[in-house]
Amino acid sequence: MPRRVHPVAWWLWAAGLATAASRTDNPLLLLAVVAVAVLVVALREDPHADAPLTMFLVLGLVAIGLRVGLSIVLGGGVTGQVVLVTLPEVPLPEAAGSLRLGGPVTLEGVLAALWQGLQLAAMLAAIGAANALASPRRLLRYVPATLYDVGTAVVVALSFAPRMVVDARAVRTARRLRGHDGRGPRELARTMVPVLEAAFDRSLDLAASMEARGYGRHTRAGGTPRWSGVVTVVGLIGLVAGLYGLLDGSAASAFGWPLLVLGVLVSAGALLLGSRLDTRTRYRRDPWGWPEWGVTLAGGIPALTLITLATRQVPGLTMPTVPLTAPPLVVPALVAITCAALAAVAAPPLPRTEAPAARPGQPERPRQEVAA
Repeated sequence: MPRRVHPVAWWLWAAGLATAASRTDNPLLLLAVVAVAVLVVALREDPHADAPLTMFLVLGLVAIGLRVGLSIVLGGGVTGQVVLVTLPEVPLPEAAGSLRLGGPVTLEGVLAALWQGLQLAAMLAAIGAANALASPRRLLRYVPATLYDVGTAVVVALSFAPRMVVDARAVRTARRLRGHDGRGPRELARTMVPVLEAAFDRSLDLAASMEARGYGRHTRAGGTPRWSGVVTVVGLIGLVAGLYGLLDGSAASAFGWPLLVLGVLVSAGALLLGSRLDTRTRYRRDPWGWPEWGVTLAGGIPALTLITLATRQVPGLTMPTVPLTAPPLVVPALVAITCAALAAVAAPPLPRTEAPAARPGQPERPRQEVAA
């Protein structure tokens, strides 16, 4: 039956894709991650999502350009043999290490920076796919009661950022229609002032609306202990440290799994205690069924496969810089990333909000709303 998939399932799927992208800098595998994200969003995009995938793809291109530009100007620590151009060099003290300002720009260094920027772009594409498949507002409904206030602030921030981009485009278009070219720092300042003013007005309207609906005026049964928040923060720090140890191959990953498990246990205990003391009502919760398990499994396959291959140091996941070689094709990793596209098959189609248009000569059907 047509329905929306649980938002947690889509975010777990996106986390699996991002984890797979963080374990390799092979451009073939990274492009496969981006292609899978674009394909799934094209088939199962939520029309109520605030942040489209296109914005995150543009951010990925900007990240690639910045990474390559910094490598050309400051050097990326990769010394090559093919010199493309030699820039005027400014001598730096010995404390700068491999950092330089100007000097020879090699093809090996530019390609190494390009692969690293593409890795970040692939991770941004996975996050953008999660925003396009499940609105952050829906995800807010499943935030534990202990973190409800923080989750509200995060969701409001995620909802306002895309709207500011839309406002900036509208203001820039209006100024062009009035004869302004829209270029230069002065035009940028004149564009940002109405955008910030509109964002400020929208913030005041949202604050008044939330206050009228009683946000923040809840009572806590029995009072929440102060140490509950401290334990939650400590558990989240351990969780973040464990994830960093697992995602970053250069770090000492021996502490990754222990910190991750300890952080999950401590955070789960604190959140469970806070949820019991701070109860909230539940209304029309999204079901968790076989489609959600299928979507989560589709995202977990590339993550587990790439972590296993990286642990075994399978050649081809890391691109050699010197000497230059063509990107190898790692078949197990490519198959695992392709399996993530099965999430579009496991997820049911989205419900239609209105009936299709009637054919010529037939009476028009009344519009009917289909419940999610």
